[in-house]
Amino acid sequence: MTLNPFFQNGTQSEQGLVQSLINEQLKMYGIECYYMPRSYVTTNTVIEEVIQSEFKNAYPLEAYMDNYEGFLGQGTILSKFGIEDKDDCTLIISRERFENYISPLMEGLPDIELTTRPKEGDLIYFPLGGRLFEIKFVEHEKPFYQLRKNYIYTLTCELFRYEDEVIDTNIDQIDTEIEEIGYIRTLTMIGAGSSALGISSYCSSGSLSPVYISNMGKKYSKRPKVGFTSAPDGGVTAIGIASITNEFVNCNGLYGGKVATIWLSNAGCGYTIAPMVTIQTEKGDDGVGAAATVGIITTGSVMSIAVTDGGSGYQKAPDIWFDMPSSGIASATGITTINQAGIVTAAYLTYAGAGYTVAPNVYISGPQGIGTDVGIGTYIFNEIIVGSSSSTTARVKEWDVATSLLEVSIVTGDFTPGEIIVGQESGARYLLSDEEEYDLVTPFAENDTIELKAKDIIDFSQQNPFGMP
Repeated sequence: MTLNPFFQNGTQSEQGLVQSLINEQLKMYGIECYYMPRSYVTTNTVIEEVIQSEFKNAYPLEAYMDNYEGFLGQGTILSKFGIEDKDDCTLIISRERFENYISPLMEGLPDIELTTRPKEGDLIYFPLGGRLFEIKFVEHEKPFYQLRKNYIYTLTCELFRYEDEVIDTNIDQIDTEIEEIGYIRTLTMIGAGSSALGISSYCSSGSLSPVYISNMGKKYSKRPKVGFTSAPDGGVTAIGIASITNEFVNCNGLYGGKVATIWLSNAGCGYTIAPMVTIQTEKGDDGVGAAATVGIITTGSVMSIAVTDGGSGYQKAPDIWFDMPSSGIASATGITTINQAGIVTAAYLTYAGAGYTVAPNVYISGPQGIGTDVGIGTYIFNEIIVGSSSSTTARVKEWDVATSLLEVSIVTGDFTPGEIIVGQESGARYLLSDEEEYDLVTPFAENDTIELKAKDIIDFSQQNPFGMP
């Protein structure tokens, strides 16, 4: 038996009226969110598991927050993984608005599998609080066929758990939310750099010869102070600095700090006899036993080296060398030190040379990269960078040109210090000085803070911090 033809139970005009009223309510009481469809870049061909996905499009869409008293879910909880935010929400959107506005915009986009309705796995950017929610379920039959039609989609959403998805919508308020989220590795970059410069001073006679370590001592944890007997009147007292090493094993089979070398920041001048060498332990150090002897050079030699320009872009301490004396007896030798910024900070004599009649020229090797096109360009957010020798790839999170720090994510391997990191879109090229380990960053968890505070409460240096001392 057919339905009564005189009672239509919903005409097209009636359905349109209900839809218009719903649309108007959403525009009046809703929140302007952004709908972000997920692009499936790569999937597993066997079980179709998503390997990599991207979010590169965002469309403004009004949505009504159905849970008006606040977010649903468990809220902020302390779990075994630290502090976690497990907020949920329910959003209502207009079916007509989605089908007539968003669906046509998504047609033809690559790697989009479903465009006719909201899809589970897509994201909703919620501007209040700057949060991203992932759609977990789409209800399209509630209310149930009012006037023989459905007018809304009810979206059940959970707070988005970032897993190195590529999010690049070109909408600042969205993209900036994920710049500091996820597994982030910080790379310290340097440019081509510039060569350091130095000058030497001359001593006619009585400079110190190389310092000989007669006893390396033991248990040194800090550099000991080095002193020399004062030079005669009119002379210059030598100044030295010690270095320690832990590469030698003590009698008990343990590694302990030993004095390895003594360098001269000033070889002195005017000595007539070899000075005494004293090695004084720093306060709070247990080092003992180190001793050294030194001779003097009776012909002209280098007294000291001054770094006039520290240069830039050094990854390791550069080589230093001097002009050969005219007599041809022996050239001076030395070493340099650099700081974390890649600047030469000091130069020391390991041998003052012999046979000089004037102060020789000082030569310091240039940093790696001079003469190449490095130290140029600006890395772009989300672009792919490639290591020139390791072929490791990553995506740029943030580039700070002032500090030369490059934050990256989705790293495919390990970069090699000294290689050139090339931006595939920007063409930026910088040398890699150092890289840190992964740092898991989340805007809600304060796990590092909790760990630091816990160390102040519990003494983990004890074998059993929870038992008897």
